[in-house]
Amino acid sequence: MYKNILIATDGSELAGRGVRHGIALARAVGGKITAVVATDPMPMPGLALGAGWVPSAEELVSYRDSQARFAGEILSGVEAEAKDAGVAVETVYAADSRASDAILQTAAAKDCDLIVMASHGRRGVQRVLLGSQTSEVLAHSSLPVLVVR
Repeated sequence: MYKNILIATDGSELAGRGVRHGIALARAVGGKITAVVATDPMPMPGLALGAGWVPSAEELVSYRDSQARFAGEILSGVEAEAKDAGVAVETVYAADSRASDAILQTAAAKDCDLIVMASHGRRGVQRVLLGSQTSEVLAHSSLPVLVVR
């Protein structure tokens, strides 16, 4: 049924439930997984406000390096879980990217046929204030999306 399942994760406990569910589904249908982690660009409030702190080149490099290490740790964990389950896995790190954009772009580039991701299921003001990458993916994906809570 599904040959390549994209699993989006941020390393959180909730996202871990999505990872485990996606791996179990891939195993059950004989598919593989593509795991993706996205990290945001460094926030630069000084540029937005026209004054204030602006990061140096060294600070930008340090931020990007730490984000890459963070993503690598998460992806290594997913890779180990998939291999333990006997599921083939490919990992993708999308630096300086909104999660929803990275998920949709990776799904298209890697020819995925299902997206699995977790969601808190927030509504109302909480959703407006916090945003929802899951809602963005649901709104713009041409693929089926499995949301794990």
